[in-house]
Amino acid sequence: MTLEAPLLDDSTKQELLTLARFTLETYLSTRQRPDYATGRPELQSRAGAFVTLRRGEELRGCIGHVAPDTLLYHTIQNCAISAAVEDTRFAPVTYPELPQLRIEISVLSPLERVQDLSGITVGQYGLVVSRGHRRGLLLPQVATENGWDRDTFLAYTCRKAGLLPDAWRDPQTIIEAFRAQVFSEEKARTQADT
Repeated sequence: MTLEAPLLDDSTKQELLTLARFTLETYLSTRQRPDYATGRPELQSRAGAFVTLRRGEELRGCIGHVAPDTLLYHTIQNCAISAAVEDTRFAPVTYPELPQLRIEISVLSPLERVQDLSGITVGQYGLVVSRGHRRGLLLPQVATENGWDRDTFLAYTCRKAGLLPDAWRDPQTIIEAFRAQVFSEEKARTQADT
């Protein structure tokens, strides 16, 4: 597979992390997405992305937008807000909770249909499994964090889609892969940092 996620330098990554936190602080205190402008062309490119919120090792919210149809910095703002207040697995994040949360961003390459499953390298690719109206996505780091092999990663992605774990073996199931550039804040901000 020839997938490549947009390559962002360290200062661009830091700008996106700062933007995500600023967006959350503003939205949770005013219920308004803040206006933002950037001169960086790479942030004005169109790319899919996910924003993940963690409190310690505990997942607190994770929402993304896969299609590369929105400016990257808008995608980050929208996903940050959605991860905080629209992830139905969790109660909405509150403003006082923000200093305890660490933000992780995954900037995605476009999806590519997988023709040969042996080309899926765990930790290198994220997966999307779909059949009919059912669709499940897992980011590349999920397999690594859980110590999964390729077949287990495929099975869990099927389960995320609401399919049987072995649905990936069915020729009617569509399997797509993507790469992600993943980066996060070093630690959650403490009261002393703010």
